[in-house]
Amino acid sequence: MKERVIFSIDLKSFFASCECIERGLDPFTTPLVVADTLRGAGAMTLAATPYLRSKGVPSRGRVFELPKNLNIIFARPRMKLYEQYSNKVRDVFKSFFSEEDIHFYSIDEAFMDATDYLKYYKMNDISLAKKIMETIKEKTGLTSTCGIGPNIFLAKVAMDYDAKNNKSFISKWTYKDIENKLWEITPLSKIWGFGKRTEKKLNNLGIYKVKDINKYKKEFYIRRFGNVAGNDIWCKANGIDFTTIKDLNERTHEKSMSMSHIFYRDYTMEETFLAMKEINDILCERLRKRNKTTKLIYLGIRYSRDLHKSFHDTVLLNNEEDIPENIFNVLKYIYDKNIENLPVRQIAIAFSKLNDKKNRQLSLFDKNEIKTDEYHKIIDQINEKYGSTSLLRASSLLKGSTIRNRKNFKNEI
Repeated sequence: MKERVIFSIDLKSFFASCECIERGLDPFTTPLVVADTLRGAGAMTLAATPYLRSKGVPSRGRVFELPKNLNIIFARPRMKLYEQYSNKVRDVFKSFFSEEDIHFYSIDEAFMDATDYLKYYKMNDISLAKKIMETIKEKTGLTSTCGIGPNIFLAKVAMDYDAKNNKSFISKWTYKDIENKLWEITPLSKIWGFGKRTEKKLNNLGIYKVKDINKYKKEFYIRRFGNVAGNDIWCKANGIDFTTIKDLNERTHEKSMSMSHIFYRDYTMEETFLAMKEINDILCERLRKRNKTTKLIYLGIRYSRDLHKSFHDTVLLNNEEDIPENIFNVLKYIYDKNIENLPVRQIAIAFSKLNDKKNRQLSLFDKNEIKTDEYHKIIDQINEKYGSTSLLRASSLLKGSTIRNRKNFKNEI
């Protein structure tokens, strides 16, 4: 595969910086926090300026946890304002690159494939990154950071782990940096894609640094964590990522099957996990009814409306899939990789790259595949005859269950 030149660009302390710019203040010298103090001392802080971060104040926390000796300025969240700034930055990216070479990862972060643009602009990668960042500063007043790498993963880690601490706010990693930089990172949750749960499981195996992952072969992780998660853990430890910008953007153009649910209250991590299981059951039932399989799994989580925070992630499968248990294992992997211990307000799941189900290649090591398929067909028949919630999981009797009131689901086919 051709080595790419990927930019990962993030806006530094975005919400807090927007508020400072609106007030004519410098976020690098101003103690400003974005939080709705009308909600009391327990209100969540959404962002803190680089000045406060340098003093050890985290971006996320509670108002009552903030130090009392820093004369902190509080700014109420203004999402429309932040979206306006974000759109201006996106326009800057579009002035340098075609939209098909940009993936907007979040309101304040994007990936760009600059490979075919260096010759056009007659610049090297660092010079082009500087030009883009200078243009963002000129057009919006915002400071950005940039990681440069031969693939999306290394560019992102270079930005998260290195660029934010450099004077230039730029860091370039190559494959030569895997051993002396990537492998030395600890704790593991500092790595993009390694959540706290994965970190804990790896710690239990005596793995604390990234290089420790190479104590075992890839097959060990596949057996231990499943095909998708195990392969991903080993690949990330070795700086391997075959995902392209096109792959990241593709799900928005694919024919898909999806379902989202807005909870009537904030849900815990455990309640959200249950809702994810129930939505997966419903979507897999639809796959069976339409005799379809999926190859691309999407999960999106939006946290409490007070937090203005969310994540979305996709996994491209090696094989077409329609077995609920197998698909759920992929969703669980995405969930564990990204979830934070914050209240959740909305969940969305989508299956795309849909195809007509063909004859299935059975595994020699799994004698239960045919039985599993028949088992789900029988459940479908019972629910179709006696009502869609005639047969449910025992877990659906728990307080956080949503499946007993399906009319609240928003369906998009």
